[in-house]
Amino acid sequence: MSAAFAASTGRILLFSDVDSTLIRDETIDLLADEAGCGEQVAEVTAQAMRGELDFTASLHARVGLLAGLEEAALDRVAARYELTTGAAELMSALSAAGHVTGIVSGGFTFLTDRLQQQLGIMHACANTLEIVDGRLTGRVVGPVVDREHKATLLRSVARAEGIAMERTVAVGDGANDAAMLAAAGLGVAFCAKPALREVADLVIGEPDLSLLLPHLGLG
Repeated sequence: MSAAFAASTGRILLFSDVDSTLIRDETIDLLADEAGCGEQVAEVTAQAMRGELDFTASLHARVGLLAGLEEAALDRVAARYELTTGAAELMSALSAAGHVTGIVSGGFTFLTDRLQQQLGIMHACANTLEIVDGRLTGRVVGPVVDREHKATLLRSVARAEGIAMERTVAVGDGANDAAMLAAAGLGVAFCAKPALREVADLVIGEPDLSLLLPHLGLG
Protein backbone atom coordinates (compact mmCIF):
# COMPACT_ATOMS: atom_id res chain seq x y z
CA MET A 1 0.00 0.00 0.00
CA SER A 2 2.70 2.51 0.96
CA ALA A 3 4.63 1.83 -2.26
CA ALA A 4 1.72 3.29 -4.22
CA PHE A 5 2.23 6.64 -2.51
CA ALA A 6 5.92 6.62 -3.34
CA ALA A 7 5.34 5.73 -6.98
CA SER A 8 2.33 7.86 -7.87
CA THR A 9 1.82 11.57 -8.24
CA GLY A 10 -0.82 13.93 -6.94
CA ARG A 11 -1.77 15.31 -3.59
CA ILE A 12 -2.06 13.27 -0.41
CA LEU A 13 -4.54 13.99 2.39
CA LEU A 14 -3.21 12.98 5.80
CA PHE A 15 -5.48 12.97 8.85
CA SER A 16 -3.87 12.41 12.24
CA ASP A 17 -5.39 11.69 15.60
CA VAL A 18 -4.09 14.01 18.32
CA ASP A 19 -3.92 12.47 21.80
CA SER A 20 -1.08 9.92 22.10
CA THR A 21 -0.41 10.38 18.37
CA LEU A 22 0.40 13.95 17.36
CA ILE A 23 1.06 14.79 21.01
CA ARG A 24 2.39 12.48 23.69
CA ASP A 25 -0.40 13.27 26.14
CA GLU A 26 -4.09 12.51 26.63
CA THR A 27 -5.67 15.97 26.88
CA ILE A 28 -8.52 14.94 29.13
CA ASP A 29 -6.03 13.43 31.57
CA LEU A 30 -4.22 16.76 31.76
CA LEU A 31 -7.56 18.46 32.43
CA ALA A 32 -8.37 15.88 35.07
CA ASP A 33 -5.10 16.64 36.84
CA GLU A 34 -6.21 20.27 37.01
CA ALA A 35 -9.61 19.19 38.38
CA GLY A 36 -8.14 16.74 40.91
CA CYS A 37 -9.80 13.67 39.41
CA GLY A 38 -6.86 12.30 37.46
CA GLU A 39 -7.00 8.68 38.59
CA GLN A 40 -10.70 8.24 37.83
CA VAL A 41 -10.49 9.81 34.39
CA ALA A 42 -7.27 8.02 33.43
CA GLU A 43 -8.84 4.63 34.06
CA VAL A 44 -11.91 5.42 31.95
CA THR A 45 -9.66 6.76 29.18
CA ALA A 46 -7.60 3.58 29.14
CA GLN A 47 -10.67 1.39 28.96
CA ALA A 48 -12.13 3.43 26.11
CA MET A 49 -8.92 3.37 24.08
CA ARG A 50 -8.72 -0.40 24.47
CA GLY A 51 -12.21 -0.65 23.01
CA GLU A 52 -13.74 -1.90 26.26
CA LEU A 53 -16.15 1.05 26.60
CA ASP A 54 -18.27 2.98 24.14
CA PHE A 55 -16.29 6.13 23.35
CA THR A 56 -19.20 8.58 23.38
CA ALA A 57 -20.56 7.41 26.72
CA SER A 58 -17.09 7.38 28.25
CA LEU A 59 -16.35 10.88 26.96
CA HIS A 60 -19.52 12.27 28.52
CA ALA A 61 -18.65 10.53 31.78
CA ARG A 62 -15.11 11.89 31.84
CA VAL A 63 -16.10 15.43 30.87
CA GLY A 64 -18.78 15.31 33.56
CA LEU A 65 -16.04 14.89 36.15
CA LEU A 66 -14.57 18.23 35.02
CA ALA A 67 -17.66 20.27 35.90
CA GLY A 68 -16.72 23.47 37.72
CA LEU A 69 -13.14 23.60 36.45
CA GLU A 70 -12.12 27.19 35.71
CA GLU A 71 -11.59 28.20 32.09
CA ALA A 72 -8.05 29.36 32.90
CA ALA A 73 -7.12 25.71 33.38
CA LEU A 74 -7.37 25.25 29.60
CA ASP A 75 -4.48 27.66 29.09
CA ARG A 76 -2.42 25.83 31.69
CA VAL A 77 -3.05 22.52 29.95
CA ALA A 78 -2.16 24.04 26.57
CA ALA A 79 1.20 25.05 28.02
CA ARG A 80 1.92 21.50 29.20
CA TYR A 81 1.39 19.26 26.17
CA GLU A 82 4.39 17.75 24.37
CA LEU A 83 4.53 17.20 20.64
CA THR A 84 5.42 13.68 19.60
CA THR A 85 8.88 13.35 18.12
CA GLY A 86 8.69 13.93 14.38
CA ALA A 87 5.24 15.56 14.46
CA ALA A 88 6.41 18.96 13.28
CA GLU A 89 8.71 17.36 10.68
CA LEU A 90 5.88 15.25 9.26
CA MET A 91 3.43 18.13 8.94
CA SER A 92 6.05 20.49 7.56
CA ALA A 93 7.20 18.02 4.90
CA LEU A 94 3.63 17.33 3.78
CA SER A 95 2.80 21.02 3.53
CA ALA A 96 6.03 21.85 1.71
CA ALA A 97 5.23 19.17 -0.88
CA GLY A 98 1.76 20.64 -1.48
CA HIS A 99 -0.17 17.93 0.33
CA VAL A 100 -3.17 18.46 2.61
CA THR A 101 -2.98 17.98 6.38
CA GLY A 102 -5.66 17.54 8.99
CA ILE A 103 -6.14 16.62 12.63
CA VAL A 104 -9.26 15.01 14.01
CA SER A 105 -9.56 14.38 17.70
CA GLY A 106 -11.82 12.90 20.30
CA GLY A 107 -10.21 15.58 22.47
CA PHE A 108 -11.02 19.26 22.47
CA THR A 109 -10.91 22.32 20.25
CA PHE A 110 -9.07 24.50 22.77
CA LEU A 111 -5.99 22.38 22.03
CA THR A 112 -6.51 21.44 18.38
CA ASP A 113 -6.92 25.12 17.52
CA ARG A 114 -3.47 25.78 18.98
CA LEU A 115 -1.92 22.80 17.21
CA GLN A 116 -3.45 23.85 13.92
CA GLN A 117 -1.82 27.25 14.17
CA GLN A 118 1.49 25.94 15.54
CA LEU A 119 1.98 23.31 12.82
CA GLY A 120 0.26 25.00 9.88
CA ILE A 121 -2.40 22.29 9.62
CA MET A 122 -5.18 22.96 7.13
CA HIS A 123 -8.13 21.14 8.72
CA ALA A 124 -8.96 20.50 12.38
CA CYS A 125 -11.96 19.04 14.18
CA ALA A 126 -12.52 18.09 17.81
CA ASN A 127 -15.08 18.31 20.60
CA THR A 128 -16.03 21.66 22.12
CA LEU A 129 -16.20 21.98 25.90
CA GLU A 130 -19.17 24.00 27.13
CA ILE A 131 -18.13 26.97 29.27
CA VAL A 132 -20.54 29.15 31.23
CA ASP A 133 -19.48 32.05 33.46
CA GLY A 134 -15.82 31.10 33.11
CA ARG A 135 -16.19 27.48 34.19
CA LEU A 136 -16.66 24.13 32.48
CA THR A 137 -20.20 22.80 32.77
CA GLY A 138 -19.20 19.15 32.40
CA ARG A 139 -20.80 18.95 28.95
CA VAL A 140 -19.68 19.12 25.33
CA VAL A 141 -21.37 21.23 22.65
CA GLY A 142 -22.58 19.49 19.49
CA PRO A 143 -22.02 15.93 18.27
CA VAL A 144 -19.16 13.92 19.74
CA VAL A 145 -16.21 13.19 17.45
CA ASP A 146 -16.36 9.40 17.73
CA ARG A 147 -14.91 6.69 15.48
CA GLU A 148 -17.57 6.99 12.77
CA HIS A 149 -17.43 10.79 12.82
CA LYS A 150 -13.67 10.62 12.22
CA ALA A 151 -14.16 8.43 9.15
CA THR A 152 -16.94 10.68 7.87
CA LEU A 153 -14.74 13.75 8.23
CA LEU A 154 -11.91 12.08 6.33
CA ARG A 155 -14.23 11.29 3.42
CA SER A 156 -15.76 14.78 3.51
CA VAL A 157 -12.44 16.62 3.45
CA ALA A 158 -11.07 14.32 0.73
CA ARG A 159 -14.13 15.09 -1.41
CA ALA A 160 -13.85 18.84 -0.76
CA GLU A 161 -10.15 18.82 -1.63
CA GLY A 162 -10.66 16.69 -4.74
CA ILE A 163 -8.45 13.88 -3.43
CA ALA A 164 -9.33 10.24 -4.09
CA MET A 165 -9.70 8.06 -1.01
CA GLU A 166 -6.85 5.92 -2.32
CA ARG A 167 -4.63 8.97 -1.72
CA THR A 168 -5.68 9.44 1.91
CA VAL A 169 -3.67 8.51 4.99
CA ALA A 170 -5.05 8.14 8.51
CA VAL A 171 -2.82 7.88 11.58
CA GLY A 172 -3.99 6.93 15.05
CA ASP A 173 -3.31 4.91 18.16
CA GLY A 174 -6.61 3.72 19.64
CA ALA A 175 -9.90 1.96 18.99
CA ASN A 176 -11.58 5.30 18.26
CA ASP A 177 -9.41 5.58 15.12
CA ALA A 178 -10.36 2.19 13.64
CA ALA A 179 -13.05 3.35 11.19
CA MET A 180 -10.86 6.21 9.97
CA LEU A 181 -7.94 3.86 9.32
CA ALA A 182 -10.22 1.40 7.54
CA ALA A 183 -11.60 4.16 5.29
CA ALA A 184 -8.20 5.57 4.33
CA GLY A 185 -6.03 4.43 1.45
CA LEU A 186 -3.27 3.90 4.02
CA GLY A 187 -4.22 3.26 7.64
CA VAL A 188 -1.32 3.72 10.02
CA ALA A 189 -1.30 2.38 13.58
CA PHE A 190 1.16 4.51 15.54
CA CYS A 191 2.42 3.04 18.83
CA ALA A 192 -1.07 1.63 18.88
CA LYS A 193 -3.29 -0.58 20.96
CA PRO A 194 -3.60 -4.19 19.69
CA ALA A 195 -7.16 -3.68 18.40
CA LEU A 196 -5.98 -0.94 16.05
CA ARG A 197 -2.88 -2.76 14.82
CA GLU A 198 -5.15 -5.53 13.60
CA VAL A 199 -6.95 -3.24 11.11
CA ALA A 200 -3.95 -1.15 10.01
CA ASP A 201 -2.09 -1.33 6.71
CA LEU A 202 1.11 -0.09 8.35
CA VAL A 203 2.30 -0.34 11.95
CA ILE A 204 4.89 2.06 13.34
CA GLY A 205 6.06 0.93 16.75
CA GLU A 206 8.66 3.61 17.45
CA PRO A 207 7.39 6.94 18.89
CA ASP A 208 8.62 9.04 15.96
CA LEU A 209 6.15 10.31 13.36
CA SER A 210 8.91 11.16 10.88
CA LEU A 211 9.24 7.40 10.32
CA LEU A 212 6.08 7.68 8.23
CA LEU A 213 7.71 9.98 5.66
CA PRO A 214 9.48 7.27 3.59
CA HIS A 215 6.16 5.43 3.21
CA LEU A 216 4.70 8.58 1.65
CA GLY A 217 7.56 9.09 -0.76
CA LEU A 218 8.86 12.02 1.28
CA GLY A 219 11.93 10.63 2.95
